[in-house]
Amino acid sequence: ADPSSFASPSCCRTRHLYLRCRVDFGARALRGTAAFTARAEREALRCLVLDTRAVQVSKVTVNGQDAKFVLGEKHSFKGSPLEITFPFELRRGQEAIVEISFESSPKSSALQWFSPEQTSGKKHPFLFSQCQAAHCRAIFPCQDTPAVKLTYCAEISVPKELVALMSANRDGEMPDPEDSSRKIYQFSQNVPIPCYLIALVVGALESRKIGPRTLVWAEKELVDKSAYEFAEAEAMLKTAEDLAGPYVWGQYDLLVLPPTFPYGGMENPCLTFVTPTLLAGDRSLSNVIAHEISHSWTGNLVTNRNWQHFWLNEGHTVYLERRIGGRLFGEQFRHFQALAGWRELQHSISTLGDKNPLTNLIPNLNEVDPDVAFSSVPYEKGFALLFYLEQLLGGPDIFMGFLKAYIQQFAYKSIETEDWKNFLYSYFKDKVDVLDKVDWNSWFHAPGMPPAKPTYDTTLADVCVALCERWIKAKESDLDSFSSEDLKEMSSHQLIEFLVLLLLEPPLPLSHVQRMQQVYNFNAINNSEIRLRWLRICIRSKWEEAIPLALKMATEQGRMKFTRPLFRDLYNFDKSRDLTVKTFLEHRASMHPVTAMLVARDLKQDQ
Repeated sequence: ADPSSFASPSCCRTRHLYLRCRVDFGARALRGTAAFTARAEREALRCLVLDTRAVQVSKVTVNGQDAKFVLGEKHSFKGSPLEITFPFELRRGQEAIVEISFESSPKSSALQWFSPEQTSGKKHPFLFSQCQAAHCRAIFPCQDTPAVKLTYCAEISVPKELVALMSANRDGEMPDPEDSSRKIYQFSQNVPIPCYLIALVVGALESRKIGPRTLVWAEKELVDKSAYEFAEAEAMLKTAEDLAGPYVWGQYDLLVLPPTFPYGGMENPCLTFVTPTLLAGDRSLSNVIAHEISHSWTGNLVTNRNWQHFWLNEGHTVYLERRIGGRLFGEQFRHFQALAGWRELQHSISTLGDKNPLTNLIPNLNEVDPDVAFSSVPYEKGFALLFYLEQLLGGPDIFMGFLKAYIQQFAYKSIETEDWKNFLYSYFKDKVDVLDKVDWNSWFHAPGMPPAKPTYDTTLADVCVALCERWIKAKESDLDSFSSEDLKEMSSHQLIEFLVLLLLEPPLPLSHVQRMQQVYNFNAINNSEIRLRWLRICIRSKWEEAIPLALKMATEQGRMKFTRPLFRDLYNFDKSRDLTVKTFLEHRASMHPVTAMLVARDLKQDQ
């Protein structure tokens, strides 16, 4: 069973959803009906249990007949089970339409509402959803487990000056017959997906065409900049298809969200959501796009059955993302990104603690909120396992053959690690002796760093390591030997890596960090990945002048990868602790609900 859900798909499975709802910006609510086509998976079925969290249910019908329903006991993060009793029995294999009238809460953890003044254009309100991992239940009742996949169609009524988009095909729009100030947008998703991939955005959005199957959507102020930044999307899609097989979703659009969007990207089918912190101006952060594109195969087509096996989604997606990077920018670049990932993993494990069970590749999420468990471990430990196996089993082309076959084998299904491992063994049946030498138990079930390390081509990383060593070893009298020439031949990826390496070391003396600013002027760099690490280095070396800059970055965007470490570092610096808590409390109401919950935990403000 899925420890994050109340649903029992082995009794009854929802296969299609017809969603009709009205977006009410005044009440900050979605209200309408969710009609599920549900199939009995056993004889004499009389009930269906759905997940809900802070959702009002006013009526349930089954094939048009009123049905009794009750909300069960509230759980701290899972919400409450909605137990529906059918007015008649279903035989195994028989289907019924279960229609639920619902209204979401203004405090729904899945939705972030913006007043006009919080948007770029300042004229119209804005709404976006983020359902992964277990928040779809905070919009409408559903079987909120990735074990269940369904198709959906939707009709969404919004004020007529706004645009609605979903993780689906756009099927047109029409005036709302009940209200002339509104219009209804229609959508359909014909590939079965788990509920966490249902997504909605409503706002004053414009689009630019950047490829034969790709529009970029954003508020007017950002749309041209976004079109430039993501121009490589089609080249990445073609490369991914060449590696992984045909793209089955039709359209591949990109949507740039307001800065509080909590993730780098979210792989909503047909419409990837991305953070505006990717807009570096030089396309250097486009690996996030390659990552979200890769999810069209690993994650969206082949899906983890529950969040304990999240590495199946993310490890494979990072592997594919880096294969795309290797094709487009060379094999040395792929190895450079892979080694950067290993260091990211070292960093995460040192933050979480190397005995922390959440650093297991397959963590036990019984009574653990998946949002609290989220880290780079499933991404980078998962990738490291696949990269290690690639090297063990005969190289990138041979391993890609396996990955392509794996995707074909499990497309449209939800699986666990055991399914993956069994398929690996059957695909490489002539190399079972090699596979048997892998320490599977430690890879899957031991905390901390993996039991084995892949080999990396360090060509592009060597210059980063050398510069890092110079700074670590420098005495006061050596500081004059540094100059802006040091960075001349380094790409922005290498600058990030140089700063990552410094963060893995004990803090530098303050004089060193001040000299670094003098010669490299990192304060002037707007690339978000560089800025994050530079400000963390400053705060860890107790440079008080960096406090306002770090607080500004922590609050003017809300990508958790940036906001949480900045807040944590500022909280751990005695000179900025009180100001950090005060700043968080001032901004809390305008933060994304999940970000606010996790930062509150980090700053011990969650009591």
